[in-house]
Amino acid sequence: MIRLTILLSLCTSALAQDMHHMHNMNRAGMYLMNMASGTSMNPYSSRIPMIMTESGNWALMFMGQGFLVDTQQSGPRGGDKFYSPNWFMTSAIHPAGANASFMLEAMISLEPATITNRSYPLLFQTGETAYGRPLIDAQHPHDFIMSLGFQYANRINRDTMLQFYYAPVGDPALGPVAFPHRVSALEIPQATLGHHWQDSTHIADNVATVAVRHKWLRLEASGFYGAEPNENRWNIDWGGMDSYSGRVSAAPNQNWMIQVSAGHLAQPERNEPGNVTRVTASAAYTRNGWSSSFIWGRNIKHEDSTNS
Repeated sequence: MIRLTILLSLCTSALAQDMHHMHNMNRAGMYLMNMASGTSMNPYSSRIPMIMTESGNWALMFMGQGFLVDTQQSGPRGGDKFYSPNWFMTSAIHPAGANASFMLEAMISLEPATITNRSYPLLFQTGETAYGRPLIDAQHPHDFIMSLGFQYANRINRDTMLQFYYAPVGDPALGPVAFPHRVSALEIPQATLGHHWQDSTHIADNVATVAVRHKWLRLEASGFYGAEPNENRWNIDWGGMDSYSGRVSAAPNQNWMIQVSAGHLAQPERNEPGNVTRVTASAAYTRNGWSSSFIWGRNIKHEDSTNS
């Protein structure tokens, strides 16, 4: 396989560490700024390139990534393609009193237009469909609307933070930080091969999460619509809150983020009947520009299970 990848850097003017210099940011606002996908978090020492500015009492952040990829895969299962994975995100944080803040966030992708024929070649990848057929050795594009949500955080006392999250499109408390937001995967253009065992719920619908952090420990619970997006990548696939999940996270220091999570997914694969129980565990490490993630995921279906 020969792969030429060109990374287009779209956000390099400021780093997340500059949040401490933003005049209107309280502790709850700084806490919300650490959110990755949904309510998941990278290690606190992570520095995500972004453009940051202020407008009145609003703290504004913009970031994005785009890749130009030419893949040439030999062999009977391989394929050739020129395509562009990409995603763009913006968020706005506003204080709600001395100890609370709320955040509005949106994330989009132009992949429905820049990845033709509903998939790109990726050996050994499976999950979802294209033109009604299951994808094998290929990965589907992201939806145009990857995230659209609202978060509220209230600092109850010195060591405790209470958080609420609702998203018509968002990420429930299940799995590690999704790969588009994961510090260790920022320069990888393709979806990880374990995506459908680990973080495929990062584009879910009708998501509600409540979380509480006390010192280094964090507990979360979510309800959401369990079906994965359909092949129309331009719409929102709305449904009732038929699935649920929970996650326990620990940050023993600034460089580590460890999580264990489990969830019940109601009919996640549209072309395959049956519910799925997903269990994941991960440890993410970041220090001095080095980032690594160790992730395990398990899908249990009809008394059968597979691991990644």
